[in-house]
Amino acid sequence: MKWVTAIIKPFKQDEVREALTAAGIQGLTVTEVRGFGRQKGHTELYRGAEYQVDFLPKLKVEIAVDDSQLDAAIEAIQKGARTGKIGDGKIFVMDLEQAVRIRTGETGGDVL
Repeated sequence: MKWVTAIIKPFKQDEVREALTAAGIQGLTVTEVRGFGRQKGHTELYRGAEYQVDFLPKLKVEIAVDDSQLDAAIEAIQKGARTGKIGDGKIFVMDLEQAVRIRTGETGGDVL
């Protein structure tokens, strides 16, 4: 099993969810986060004063997938999140040693 974490632009949430659903991936967790990469923030004008915004709003999408679904999940996230501009985000993949469904006590791949 793998744990996939993607950092995406907030307005791409629905497209990523739809792409994952179309790929047969069920269940995801979305968290509002703030950060920056190569963008390094930007300046904004508020009531005539210019100020620097260092941390940009992003979404962290987390999913647990079986090894056989990994490539489809990555492709779906890329398809849904890509704008072609800087700041589209990143995808991180980690090994997931164990998963347990609280309600039934099932473990491993049956949980997914």
